[in-house]
Amino acid sequence: MAELSEYGLYGLAVMGQNFALNMASHGFSVCVANRSPAKVDLTVERAIAEGNLPLVGAKSPKQFIALLAKPRRVILLVMAGKPVDDTIALLSEHMEAGDLIIDGGNEWFPNSVRRHDELLAKNIMFMGMGISGGEEGARNGPSLMPGGPREAFDLVEPMLLKCSAQDADGPCTTYCGPIGAGNYVKMIHNGIEYGDMQLIAEIYDVLKKIIGMKNEEISATFANWNKNELQSYLIEITSHIFAKEDDMTDSGHVVDFILDKTGMKGTGRWTVQEAAERSVAAPTIAASLDARYQSARKSERVAASSVLKGPTELPSVAQEQIINDLCSALYASKVCCYAQGMNIIRAASDEENWDVDLSECARIWKGGCIIRASLLDKINKAFKKDPSLPNLMVDPEFALDLNSRHLAWRRIVTLCVASGIACPALCASLNYFDTYRCQNMSANLTQAQRDYFGGHTYERTDREGSYHCTWTDTHKDIGNVNERTKGNI
Repeated sequence: MAELSEYGLYGLAVMGQNFALNMASHGFSVCVANRSPAKVDLTVERAIAEGNLPLVGAKSPKQFIALLAKPRRVILLVMAGKPVDDTIALLSEHMEAGDLIIDGGNEWFPNSVRRHDELLAKNIMFMGMGISGGEEGARNGPSLMPGGPREAFDLVEPMLLKCSAQDADGPCTTYCGPIGAGNYVKMIHNGIEYGDMQLIAEIYDVLKKIIGMKNEEISATFANWNKNELQSYLIEITSHIFAKEDDMTDSGHVVDFILDKTGMKGTGRWTVQEAAERSVAAPTIAASLDARYQSARKSERVAASSVLKGPTELPSVAQEQIINDLCSALYASKVCCYAQGMNIIRAASDEENWDVDLSECARIWKGGCIIRASLLDKINKAFKKDPSLPNLMVDPEFALDLNSRHLAWRRIVTLCVASGIACPALCASLNYFDTYRCQNMSANLTQAQRDYFGGHTYERTDREGSYHCTWTDTHKDIGNVNERTKGNI
């Protein structure tokens, strides 16, 4: 009888193939399966070509499960949603109590909670695990964000520690918390990614449309920034993108032939929905999502460009100052984006009793994943020093960074507005900063309006309690004001 494999992986698109080969290259024996057998053969061929790695293939769900050692550990890398449910039904029919299924896709966390509860009836354990790093990361070491029963995590911890990206501070994985926590942390990772990418795109707009830089110059600028506080994977690949000549024509660069319509899979939308559900402000991330929606309306924008007018003259500003200010504005906005993401995780963790460690989130994002950046080292230290830090912006180091850059930040936003160039994420980030540092907001007027038209009451600055004002002769006594505050969120 053939030796049984330690791990099973079902779903052999490129991510699935690469993660299976990652496990095998670290010495773990792997059995793979897929809905279409051709990809099983391809993966086995790759394992042989890459050094006779310990990987075998199965051609049916029954054979796949039969080739796994007990307790069986199965990783799913299939499309989120119904395909995950269908695959679980297909495989769990042949599984036993004590076995484990791990969904490694970008899944909406309530679905993972539901699947965990459904499989619990069969005593089969279930985990949801976020995987970030794209195809390259899956093969060479991604950031792994598992959430589920601690017993289940313990079953796979040795593999996760070896197969995740390796940073100076350790493997880029940790136990994120109970079921749902891993999916949630990955979702917020992707929301931050949305914000970061939009911020970089807005900086590009200024470099191109206001300064008039050529692609080679833009590439060099991002390459230079990748040597300072902005060092990150996204800054690095942006430099590469602007240097890449078009591979389908004899002139120009690829980026100039790409239609300005940004696609998405849904995690950014989920992040904004969750921010609203948890009553956490996330304007940078929300602005990035809105920008993607507007990018999709290409034909409308083309038509509107001949109808709606903007400034015809650009302000005169020294190029060197603009470049320096852009660097400061991008850094400060990135800090705000991370602050928003971390606060959403904290709110969910508190409400769901997950006990997610924010310093660990920052640490495991330092390697392998799409948002890896030198900035995360400071974020990790900030939350390690003060786990109850209410907002990243008020950490002493980050407060110093923001206070020393806010004038440059304002100059860039002002320059964009005066030039008629949209900068929704940069502007939202600055507004987030200004709102958070505002001791007295204009919200007193908004609450007065609510009380005027709806009797929603208000709190006073000079005494405790809720109050209602008889604003005009037509307003009546509303009785017990405490009844009016029920249902507030």
